Amino acid sequence: MRVLQVDSGREWRGGQQQVLLLCRELSRNAAVEQVLVTKQRGELARRAAADGITVQGVAWEIGLDPRAWWQLRRAITAFQPDIIHVHDSHALTLAATVAPPPGRSLVATRRVDFHVGRFGAWRRPDRIVAVSSAVKQILIRDGIAADAITVVPDGIDADEIRRSAVPPLDIRSDLRLPASVPLVVNAAALVDHKDHRTLIRAAEYARSLEPQLHWIIAGDGALRGSLAAEIARLELQDRVHLVGFVERINALIAAADVFVMSSKLEGLGSVILNALALGRPIVATAAGGIPEILPAEVLVPVGAADALAQKVVETLRPPHPAPLPFPPRFTASAMAQGVLDVYRALL
Repeated sequence: MRVLQVDSGREWRGGQQQVLLLCRELSRNAAVEQVLVTKQRGELARRAAADGITVQGVAWEIGLDPRAWWQLRRAITAFQPDIIHVHDSHALTLAATVAPPPGRSLVATRRVDFHVGRFGAWRRPDRIVAVSSAVKQILIRDGIAADAITVVPDGIDADEIRRSAVPPLDIRSDLRLPASVPLVVNAAALVDHKDHRTLIRAAEYARSLEPQLHWIIAGDGALRGSLAAEIARLELQDRVHLVGFVERINALIAAADVFVMSSKLEGLGSVILNALALGRPIVATAAGGIPEILPAEVLVPVGAADALAQKVVETLRPPHPAPLPFPPRFTASAMAQGVLDVYRALL
């Protein structure tokens, strides 16, 4: 079986981590020959090549880069894949305009619970892999046939996550905070659907409930300036810290007293799996696929800053909750097997 994996790779986020894990797992299967097409010299290309995965780097500077389209077309002609698996909307749009050779199937992974247009490229795949039932339900509501969608949740290598958290990250010292200060950590791109404004308002609510509590937001994005302005407006600069992209994100999560997600839309929220693997208490909004990972008792309604603050403070106070068990269906090997089953069903 020949599989051409395609991801624009213009950033390094949860989706690209999942592509890397899928390629790594499939590379262990002697029946699968794969090539990854992605942005040349991008982080995904670098990490995949370091793992021994065959990478074809292409010029992919903008989402619908015509050079990427041309080089993708050449890759399909040269490699003659049985399956073309695209992992983001830009990759799908380019691949959908390249007529695949007869007998080749187009698979697309859908990671977000946004609506799709009536005439867009998401109507083209032979099969859509949805990372959660919530994503599948959105696609069905938008008119895509249920039997064209297979749910395969994201997965992680929990042992790898734990190893990457060592040695510890002394973030309190880096921020010149006392060692005893409780920390809440969020790790997410600074984009609208992650709803950091609710997180910041939760920090304001929590100020009177737990005066020593500090909040760390790890990630970069277009909203950094406006979020910094909101933090300043609420006079929270001394307790809400925008620390940007953190290379050793798992070490940061491991240093948290509570890991928090405030999303208003979320396909699954795979970073939550990292926090589970590290045994961290978690509080999150019940957005999208998050309730498919976490039990109801750690969830609050979307946009409810006061409830989020209260739940975080309750989690910090004794008796402390027992660590949530890591669900075995969210391993990288289970994810890869689910995707492989999709491929085989199309051959």
